[in-house]
Amino acid sequence: MSNPPQALLWDDARVFLAVARKGTLTAAARLTGGGVATVSRRIDRLEAALGVPLFVRHQTGYRLTDEGEALLPKAEALEHAAQAFEHQAAQESEVAGPVRLATAENLANPIIIPSLPALLKRHPQLELEIATDVASVNLHRRDADLALRMVKPTRGNVTVRRLATLGFGLYGSAAYLAQRKRAADSGPLDDDAFIGWSEAQSHLPAAQWISRSLRNRPPALTTTTLSAQLQAASAGLGLAILPHFLARDAGLQRLPVELGVDQAIWLVIHSDLAQSRRVRAVADHLAAVIREMRDRLAGEA
Repeated sequence: MSNPPQALLWDDARVFLAVARKGTLTAAARLTGGGVATVSRRIDRLEAALGVPLFVRHQTGYRLTDEGEALLPKAEALEHAAQAFEHQAAQESEVAGPVRLATAENLANPIIIPSLPALLKRHPQLELEIATDVASVNLHRRDADLALRMVKPTRGNVTVRRLATLGFGLYGSAAYLAQRKRAADSGPLDDDAFIGWSEAQSHLPAAQWISRSLRNRPPALTTTTLSAQLQAASAGLGLAILPHFLARDAGLQRLPVELGVDQAIWLVIHSDLAQSRRVRAVADHLAAVIREMRDRLAGEA
């Protein structure tokens, strides 16, 4: 009964090429980083697996047989394929390529964008895009790869992680607060001017709080962005509900009113990209930046 053929080990083709190119076991061993005995054993194993002699052994070295000459181009093709495979694997392991982040403008401008030089210094092959028009961005449709949001998604193929709380307060400029007047029979905020939100943003907790406080009075001004709210409050047009960290940086003063409109900051990643190195690198950076600012974002002194 004949012995079963030995399994072909593809890496032995690398040793075959080294011997073919160098002509001796000693030189091939230096090229491959193995020992002479190991090189000899692997050549014997390859010949047994193929069932043909690959070299004629001489005292002066190894010379290819006709069968070895015929297989040489095939071994070189294997070498090229292995090199291409390794190159592609190296590219896949690099943090490189496009990543699209969707987030609110009040997080993008003062927090995320200033933090990006450190991220891009670590990963210069990243190509970042930041979309602040979050109302039109849908991760489930792959409009973006990940997002920082103040509303937790309740559906879609996404993974969600809570990072921090964004605290809000009722703020006004020093000039506005200095000229406030209140009638004797008025409530604490009945005579104040408020900076409200347009109809498109009426679902926001801050917009709903202001609507209740106005009691059918018109706001002094309505806006569609938080940055406009901040500017309007700084200009003394009235009171606005603003994130603590933005209002304090702008020099605004807080009124001692409990609002109950704080919002969680959620990191949302499309589930298909959760293991992508480039998306993971951006997500980890965002999480670190937000957590470092957690107390400031919450409004703690």
